[in-house]
Amino acid sequence: MALHAQQKAELCAQVVYQAKAENIVVLDLRGISQITDFFVIASGDNPRMLKAAARKLADELRLHDEHPLGSEGLEAGQWVLLDFNDVIVHLFDEKVREYYDLELLWGDALRITWQRPRPAQARSDE
Repeated sequence: MALHAQQKAELCAQVVYQAKAENIVVLDLRGISQITDFFVIASGDNPRMLKAAARKLADELRLHDEHPLGSEGLEAGQWVLLDFNDVIVHLFDEKVREYYDLELLWGDALRITWQRPRPAQARSDE
């Protein structure tokens, strides 16, 4: 069963959360962008963590028959972008995220509240 754009965005947020990403924001760009419907923006501590989160995300969405149209930044691991057409995921090193400040750039976008995974599925550090 295909995921609707918002379901996909929320799933992306949950998956990167489980992969130890932090400061996760889901922005609803419908009606203000022709690029995509949602951005999922998250931060990570180091390039290895960002790459692992990107791989986990691609693997999880593949289970829902969703495949990235493209990806960028996996080599450098400072800003990893995964394009799922109606959802674009940005995984940032904290300093790079601060520099580009997509939340400010897309300040008119509505922030979506997403559900963290249930405790049995939650991260081991909680």
